[in-house]
Amino acid sequence: MSGMLYLCATPIGNLEDITYRVLRVLKEADLIAAEDTRNSLHLLNHFDIHTPMTSYHEYNKLTKGHVLVEKMLSGLNVALITDAGTPGISDPGEELVRMCQEAGIPVTSLPGPSAVVTALSMSGQSTRRFAFEGFLPSDKKERRDILAALQREERTIILYEAPHRLMRTLEELLEALGDRPTTLCREISKKHETVMKTSLQALLSYYEKEKPLGECVLVIAGKLKEEAQKEKRDAFSDISLEEHVRQYEEKGLDRKEAMRQAAKDRGMSRRDIYQALLDARES
Repeated sequence: MSGMLYLCATPIGNLEDITYRVLRVLKEADLIAAEDTRNSLHLLNHFDIHTPMTSYHEYNKLTKGHVLVEKMLSGLNVALITDAGTPGISDPGEELVRMCQEAGIPVTSLPGPSAVVTALSMSGQSTRRFAFEGFLPSDKKERRDILAALQREERTIILYEAPHRLMRTLEELLEALGDRPTTLCREISKKHETVMKTSLQALLSYYEKEKPLGECVLVIAGKLKEEAQKEKRDAFSDISLEEHVRQYEEKGLDRKEAMRQAAKDRGMSRRDIYQALLDARES
């Protein structure tokens, strides 16, 4: 029988946010894999936990991942913790989960703190649908591509950012998305927790005078549905409906599917497309 991987959510600020179940598993596990053992040692000492600990982070996730998998295959139970929050969310834990699943090792997640959900819940922005991007990539091309994709995003957008990069990110978001309603959540669950519901431009102006401090979560309103639909219609305003449908037919789609795709492009229903084509023929 193999062991098991436990994804243990740890506090993102206030230590009282840890669950009884996480404390029990951290005490009973054979080994704790921690993103930063020095940081995690403070947590374990606070709760009088003496389970052996090893490092597992972005720079050793493949080599150490194989070591941990072998230990679990031999029957050991491993608890994975990140610096703060839920392992596997915007951190190397996702790689270890994949490796365990491929090796047939059971994986379970112990619910607890998560900055993305906590920030969203108190942002005052729409919570029904959201897109989580984590930290924007440092690679310039990849960063440009993601910002371009976010221009069309109709769901609420959630990003993480460090204080020393906040100004640059706000400038790029403002240029790419325009002045969207935005909530900044910083130092979540800590003594100096701050929630600012404002806009990208106002945030940029604020931090031109104030030094950014603390880990930040940006919750940004998605593109308005009406605005998105108008952009879709405008993008195809230079060709007729018949030409639009014909383009898809020339790609091999049948008439019905071509009409459906054209309707989707223009933010119209297929019934409206059909009626408009009929009216055009009659005229």
